[in-house]
Amino acid sequence: MRENRSARSTKAGRTARVALLATLCGASISAADEAYPTQAALGEALFFDTELSRNRSQACASCHDPSAGFVDHRGEGPARAVSLGDDGVSLGDRNAPSAGYAMFSPEFHFDEKAGRWKGGQFHDGRAMDLAEQAGGPPLNPIEMGIPDKASVVDRLQENTDYVASMRALFGLAIFENPDAAYGAMTQSIAAFEQTESFAPFDSKYDRFLRGEATLTDVEELGRVLFFSQQFTNCAMCHQLARSAIDPRETFSNYEFHNIGVPENSVLREINGVDAEYVDTGLLQNPAIDDPQQAGKFKVPTLRNVAVTGPYMHNGVFEDLRTVVLFYDKYNSRSGARQINPETGQPWRAPEVDGTLSLNELEHGPALDDQRTDAIVAFLRTLTDARYEHLLEPE
Repeated sequence: MRENRSARSTKAGRTARVALLATLCGASISAADEAYPTQAALGEALFFDTELSRNRSQACASCHDPSAGFVDHRGEGPARAVSLGDDGVSLGDRNAPSAGYAMFSPEFHFDEKAGRWKGGQFHDGRAMDLAEQAGGPPLNPIEMGIPDKASVVDRLQENTDYVASMRALFGLAIFENPDAAYGAMTQSIAAFEQTESFAPFDSKYDRFLRGEATLTDVEELGRVLFFSQQFTNCAMCHQLARSAIDPRETFSNYEFHNIGVPENSVLREINGVDAEYVDTGLLQNPAIDDPQQAGKFKVPTLRNVAVTGPYMHNGVFEDLRTVVLFYDKYNSRSGARQINPETGQPWRAPEVDGTLSLNELEHGPALDDQRTDAIVAFLRTLTDARYEHLLEPE
């Protein structure tokens, strides 16, 4: 967390003098002597720093709140599906993905064996890794809104603790090149996002694997169903490890799929988005020009899924059970299963048709209410201990 300015004034003056003396002497500075002795410590301060946005009102933590599963819970109603920008007016057009467990997404690449694109950061994988992702929002005009890297670096240099620590960690000349200084900032944020606080693996499910907790009968049924490709299609996309008892399972294979998510028409109206605009997902990644990739989005982790709604890349569904029923519509012949319980109307058509992953979506039998509820119960067990108080009563 950031210290307030008054509390830092004495130490800030000392570190500034140390940095100046070291520069004049051509010496290096010991990072252990600075306010932020490691890249992760510096990254933590940067992650919470609202000074690094145009109007000094927004930080990484604004859209990735550590108290709320690293998603944005600031909005209300339909507007909760996206994030409000630093200007207090602009709204994004996608739901902020959780930063929790994001460290496990591989670099964006084409998997020859699977025949699919995988990994990266953001819903469309356009950032290769965490550091590249961290560099996006500060320069995005509808997010943090600073015009260029040099301006961000100017903000960094307003903070003498940052200056001293970055010189100690990255070299005395780090601020001579704005690109290098900006890269040091993003690298530090990425280092913080790779700490245990983002991936504690301490949910009820994890405690169950370690023999420290017992699943209820309903949760156990949901676990068996989830990992059984004979009865559901869940694990086809939401299992990374080969074993159903892997202690580091992240519940995503990080592939890109079109599952037929409808547009969020309410959000479109709020946002004032052009009626003809279509979110083509992976096709909006600058590295992709294959029209067969349209409508595909990265499979998200299911860790903390029960407390990080609304769901899908556009926040179109409010309830976790609705998401399970949405998948089941591909296999169920029941008329009731063809109705969205949140609207009372038939499921709307996919925003992008023609590239659906039907092999995965149509795999497995239909779910009855008991099995649907069991899967939801199991998904609730994937909630980190620090967020269990956020779970809605069953």
